[in-house]
Amino acid sequence: MSVDVLTFGCRLNTYESEAMRDLATAAGHGRTIVVNTCAVTAEAERQARQAIRKAAREHPDATIVVTGCAAQIAPEAWAAIPGVARVLGNAEKLKPEAWVLGAAPPVSDIMVARETAAHLVTEFANRARAFVQVQQGCDHRCTFCVIPFGRGPSRSVAMGVIVEQVRALVAHGYNEVVLTGVDITSYGPDLPGAPTLGQMVRRLLAAVPELPRLRLSSLDPVEVDADLWRLIAEEPRLMPHLHLSLQHGADLILKRMKRRHLRADALAFAAKARALRPELVFGADLIAGFPTEDEASFAETLALVAEMDLTFLHVFPYSSRPSTPAARMPQVPVAVRKERAARLRAAGAAQAARFYAARVGAEETVLFEHADRGHTAQFAPLRLLSGSAVPGELRRLRVSGADANGLLAEAA
Repeated sequence: MSVDVLTFGCRLNTYESEAMRDLATAAGHGRTIVVNTCAVTAEAERQARQAIRKAAREHPDATIVVTGCAAQIAPEAWAAIPGVARVLGNAEKLKPEAWVLGAAPPVSDIMVARETAAHLVTEFANRARAFVQVQQGCDHRCTFCVIPFGRGPSRSVAMGVIVEQVRALVAHGYNEVVLTGVDITSYGPDLPGAPTLGQMVRRLLAAVPELPRLRLSSLDPVEVDADLWRLIAEEPRLMPHLHLSLQHGADLILKRMKRRHLRADALAFAAKARALRPELVFGADLIAGFPTEDEASFAETLALVAEMDLTFLHVFPYSSRPSTPAARMPQVPVAVRKERAARLRAAGAAQAARFYAARVGAEETVLFEHADRGHTAQFAPLRLLSGSAVPGELRRLRVSGADANGLLAEAA
């Protein structure tokens, strides 16, 4: 008997999936398949529905439990899929009592949820990198996004709980931890003393000196606090790779998205960060084909990739989400969205290739996720041409070459 979890969407879902695996196993579940859904795009929902149907077809004896943001927003639709035994709300899924056999907790109103989970996760199946939830939910209302309706208001995990979780992961052999949430730069105002994200990270690193590497998930460029700036400049254990929630490069579109930054803010962030730490590389989320986007505004996003020297892009063709303000705006044809997304991805691939070529001859410390593959501190993928490593191992190597997929090296 086993509990399998199929995860869609963000790093926060990855963390929560492992917590649910633990909780369901501890509750004595037999053959169970948990599908942790995502509502960011229609494609993510389509893939989850497809996975449910495949699981029901191939494992008719399994109990299928559906949870996550898409299930929270439209529980009846997911419950109606043949083979689904239960739909579990986001507010319930990390509560031990929700996994008691025979229990059937309702999908609660996520908009009034205030608590965050304190379940300790000590293992991430088939992963060398661990994820830790530090924050949950979002108080912002970007016009394209339904996630606040699936995750509820922003609430923060207490620093003591975060420290305990990270210590447990390091004790179980993890050399790298990623702090994750829906909007991690909003961390802290709901906690006693209202700590900022930077203050929490500083205290975490001081409290867990045995942690070799720490990463942050997606950051809002205008919400970085003074302590986090100091850490970017001075803390070698904070990896020199920041992923930014940019979404677009044109001010008019950013305003229509109801984002909290403008183009100049993004450029100023990159300039300040590189002045403090020249080896920093940036990733970014970008949306192509947002409603009302014309060729000129798209060109501003395309130009931003080079102007900010963005290295790793997550590009999404705009996906209309029901009940969002953007869904009521004049829509860009789907074919145009896809074509612009392809152009952005091509620009990102060219940026990455230039970065890889510039690292040939450099020494890199690599966290290996597989026997022959891992990532450097700057999150560049590296592949061994000969020899092997132990997954989870940190190893210092000299880069011998590069190709379109990343860096190349020989095992020492």
